[in-house]
Amino acid sequence: MAASMVQLLRLWWRRGGRDRVVAFAGFGILVLTLLFTVGSLFHDAGERPDFVGQSDGPVLVDLTLVHDAEKKGAVCLDGSPPGYYLHRGFGSGADSWIVHLEGGGWCDSIVSCSSRARKPLGSSHYFDRQIPFYGILNHHPSLNPDFYNWNRVKVRYCDGASMAGDVDNESQNSTNLFFRGKRVWEAVMNELLSKGLANAKQALLTGCSAGGLATFIHCDDFQALLPKQTTVKCLPDAGFFLDGEDISGKRTLRSFYHNVVHLQDLTKHLSKDCISKTEPAQCFFPQEFIKYIHTPLFILNPAYDAWQVQHVLAPYKSDPEGDWQKCRLNIHNCDQKNIEALQDFRNKMLNALTEFRKSKNGGMFINSCFTHCQSHSNITWHSPTSPKINNRTIAEVVGDWFFNRREAKEIDCPYPCNPTCYHLDLNAIWPGA
Repeated sequence: MAASMVQLLRLWWRRGGRDRVVAFAGFGILVLTLLFTVGSLFHDAGERPDFVGQSDGPVLVDLTLVHDAEKKGAVCLDGSPPGYYLHRGFGSGADSWIVHLEGGGWCDSIVSCSSRARKPLGSSHYFDRQIPFYGILNHHPSLNPDFYNWNRVKVRYCDGASMAGDVDNESQNSTNLFFRGKRVWEAVMNELLSKGLANAKQALLTGCSAGGLATFIHCDDFQALLPKQTTVKCLPDAGFFLDGEDISGKRTLRSFYHNVVHLQDLTKHLSKDCISKTEPAQCFFPQEFIKYIHTPLFILNPAYDAWQVQHVLAPYKSDPEGDWQKCRLNIHNCDQKNIEALQDFRNKMLNALTEFRKSKNGGMFINSCFTHCQSHSNITWHSPTSPKINNRTIAEVVGDWFFNRREAKEIDCPYPCNPTCYHLDLNAIWPGA
């Protein structure tokens, strides 16, 4: 599996994929998501000892398409029904729920959205009929000690705008594309409510990357769906995308987000408090609207987010001389100038979280790893060789936060201080890029 996946990604790269990563941003995030199932793509991973649960294999969970979604107008980009995977809880977790929102970037134009509509990130026709559950969705207590027996749901991402778009009529854009992410969110949640979520005693909304951003956006919505006595919290993973200047002084992601927001008419579903103070596209950045979220949050993010290094800090168009060519693929290849820029990027992320760090109900795990999503991998979520801060894994800190066991704000020292980090080595996919 690992070899075939790497060959496929290399072929895509050679055919010009690198230049299209920003236009089709979902692929870049999808790549980083897939890497966590292939250990050889981590740098300095070393020998990983076997441990209880690892050899048992993951549970395979069947796809469920949302009932009558088309009648509700709650459809993917191509008009097909959205879907999710549900694995029922048991024992003490039978009345507790985790809902995980899939990541996969965004599309900012008719061309890029049309491309997604012919792939799994835009059409349920291409969804896997079964998928394995890893990390925070794992069913084994040694790999997922606090949430293993909860009802666990993975919601597929197929709208291209972090489940926030809402265009009434596809003919508005003279296309056959459907921008209905908000309706997809509502339809999926309503179906889960009917399947037991409405009776949850505890519920955690989480998501990776673009799904992490969706977790920020829908956190209060999720709480509003559930009874007041339900303990509801949110865990965005690698969703804290920064509105920062790249190495050429441009704000590449801000421009991209502007196109996404206006193409899919996100304005009416973004934070009204935020929009009253700034331009709508700015309110697609969590740093701008996090202060208006009332539900308890735990922010999980690497300080050197591999996707953000490639698309926020040092996108290819900002680097015509190729000074970041090796660094953006492997942090161990960064020279002193690159490292200084990376440390400045880390400082900007921490500065953007200054007020959040004062939150009594908030949790945080900001490690100094060159990686992306970390909650849906057994390797990075909870194992004997997982990344740690102060000798605690991500799963342990998240559990301490959710159950109010102890302080749960961990910020790592700067790279390269943490020997427990798994750093992505993208040269395994793109040698000589």
